[in-house]
Amino acid sequence: QVQVVESGGGLVQTGDSLRLSCVASGPTFARNAMGWFRQAPGREREFVSTINWSGTVTEYADPVKGRFTISRDNTKNTVYLQMNSLEPEDTAVYYCAAKIGMAISSQKVDYEYWGHGTLVIVSP
Repeated sequence: QVQVVESGGGLVQTGDSLRLSCVASGPTFARNAMGWFRQAPGREREFVSTINWSGTVTEYADPVKGRFTISRDNTKNTVYLQMNSLEPEDTAVYYCAAKIGMAISSQKVDYEYWGHGTLVIVSP
């Protein structure tokens, strides 16, 4: 069993930055690919970014490419999402998820364990 807990959300203005953190419990963290997803009001949960077990392979959704950076520290069982140049369209609940297996994936169905989310609001 893996527990996932996100933190770092908040209210910011357009152009600001935020760093989200995700701590995952369990001895297998270093063998799990991890992902960030988000869900805006009235919309489906969508892929944001993913990182493989070693941090050497990453993938981003088109709307966040060049602005968001995913990273991980396996010594701390933590994954980060650095979000720069935030836009009102980035307003959403951000979820961290742990995948069974080391390879990345942008598909929600591939992720076994989910956190409860952290809210990011970007004001115009």
